[in-house]
Amino acid sequence: MKHLTILIFLVLLGCKNEIKREIDRSVYDIWNDYTKSHPDFKNNKIPESWYFHNNEEDANRLAELTVTGKKKAASGLYVWYKEANASLPKIGTKHIITDFDGKAQAIIEIKKVDTIPFNQISTEYAEMDMGTTIDPLKKWKKAHWDFFAGVLRDNGEKPTEEMLIVCERFETIWTTKD
Repeated sequence: MKHLTILIFLVLLGCKNEIKREIDRSVYDIWNDYTKSHPDFKNNKIPESWYFHNNEEDANRLAELTVTGKKKAASGLYVWYKEANASLPKIGTKHIITDFDGKAQAIIEIKKVDTIPFNQISTEYAEMDMGTTIDPLKKWKKAHWDFFAGVLRDNGEKPTEEMLIVCERFETIWTTKD
């Protein structure tokens, strides 16, 4: 059961999903464009690339919200990190966000990481994660409860209002439109 949890963690980290396939050329292109404008990073390793969520519609919608700067946060279950013996996200880490097909859309940089119980997520944070000002907390709770409950149920566990959420705040620092 623990191995299944670790596998789920690696696949679904923070509503992130990465299918092992050949990296799309656009991922290299966006990083090259970014490092041409920011030569201090030209010798850095290319960041991990991935898409939000686990389906095409949500992945593409969330990528677009990231490109427009409306989505500024991502959420994952703390238990995934604990069970995988993985470090929490680090401030300053960059990631390349793709659409569902793996085409680069944006580069983000983590600005803040908190661990907060599900039932203490703020409206401000929910707005940053959902990319909307219309009932953000209600939408965040429903979307994340449903997602986390499904993953936990598949692993024989149940969600609780007190489950810890790893809350990553990020800034979109580069897009394909730059």
